Amino acid sequence: MTLLAVLVAVGTLVLLIAVVKLHPFVAFLIAAIAAALLLGRPVGSITTSLNHGIGDMLGSLTAILCLGAMFGRIVADSGAARRIADTLIRVAGLKRITIALAAAGFLVGIPLFYNVGFVLMVPLIMSVQQRSRLPAVYLGIPMLAGLSIAHGFLPPHPSPTALVGLFGASMGRTLMFGLMVGIPTLLIAGPLFARTLKGVVARPVADLPEDGPPDRDAPGILASFGVALLPIALLAGATVVTSFDDLRPSVLLAAAVAGDANIVMLVALLIATAVLGVAQGRRASDLSAGSVEAVKDIAGILLVIAGAGALKQVFVDGGADAALAGWLAGLHVPPLVLGWTIALVIRLALGSATVAGLTTAGMVQPLVASQNVDPSLMVLAIGAGSLMCSHVNDSGFWMFKEYFGLSLADTFRSWSVMETLVGVFGLLFTLMLSLFV
Repeated sequence: MTLLAVLVAVGTLVLLIAVVKLHPFVAFLIAAIAAALLLGRPVGSITTSLNHGIGDMLGSLTAILCLGAMFGRIVADSGAARRIADTLIRVAGLKRITIALAAAGFLVGIPLFYNVGFVLMVPLIMSVQQRSRLPAVYLGIPMLAGLSIAHGFLPPHPSPTALVGLFGASMGRTLMFGLMVGIPTLLIAGPLFARTLKGVVARPVADLPEDGPPDRDAPGILASFGVALLPIALLAGATVVTSFDDLRPSVLLAAAVAGDANIVMLVALLIATAVLGVAQGRRASDLSAGSVEAVKDIAGILLVIAGAGALKQVFVDGGADAALAGWLAGLHVPPLVLGWTIALVIRLALGSATVAGLTTAGMVQPLVASQNVDPSLMVLAIGAGSLMCSHVNDSGFWMFKEYFGLSLADTFRSWSVMETLVGVFGLLFTLMLSLFV
């Protein structure tokens, strides 16, 4: 009965989002209530579970994601993201243009949320296409693969950040593993795969969004790269320092505090405000307005995360976590492969990588503890599965199709295959990494 309740809850979630078209937050709440009733929970305890789950999930993530959104907004609005991309393209030259675009997408994707990065980078892709006379899809796929990998694998993006909290993983360790897995995955799904797409004909939309301030108003190269990569440097530095057990306790404590994700994002935001905002002559009112818009952009994602927390807590309070752990362990499938597979199935059904990742995490969380799985690697495996097989129920699929003016067949051939390569090789490199950690 316990497993049936879980399956009914997940099936209800899929039905409400994919067919009824309810907002995922509402769908999560309905699925959580249905699961609680099927698990035999007292009616009076259901709201307690929902409130507990929502509070626990948002309590550790709200500040990180909101600060991250504000940080990314400043990087985008200041022109720093454009400066990074332009610099990499200029240094690489025409021969290595796809590698430069992949690197630009990956680096810009670290501070920017996916949709913001997509809209910001598409005009740059078209600008490069006009100057180089190379096919637009051949140029676009490497850069967008970089954005996608950052979105699925790297904190402080919403899904990996939420999964880090759910599994009790280290943010810095997950980030370093994400870079180790993401970079080779990017080379395959980006520049290498793009070589097969030179024959795809794009008809880009006439009115593309503005791509930031003029180059003369953008910050310098050092400031742009330094600020954009600052969260990585802080998290990685703290992780390295805390790995040395023979240091004085006061040093270890200071490194642990400095490496806390909330502190890292707060410091990064303050420095970005000073270097990319005030030092560039931007008014405080403009910076404040940008922060307000950034928080609005993240509100929908926070609701999805809150709903996933409610469903997860109902599973825990109803004893479904232990039953799931026993059932999943009995399948005799490696836990990382299992997490990837479940995320793939939910991704196929729902389209949303974030919903797929969070739903999967709630199901496999007990398995991580019971089978001694490295939680950072499980974050990456689920992230890879949640990016698989993007098709017509994914907003990213339609954004790519419409911006590049492609037919459905060419969108499947380019975008969907790229996302599938990201998912497959992301898992393969994660499994290879698991042999050494």
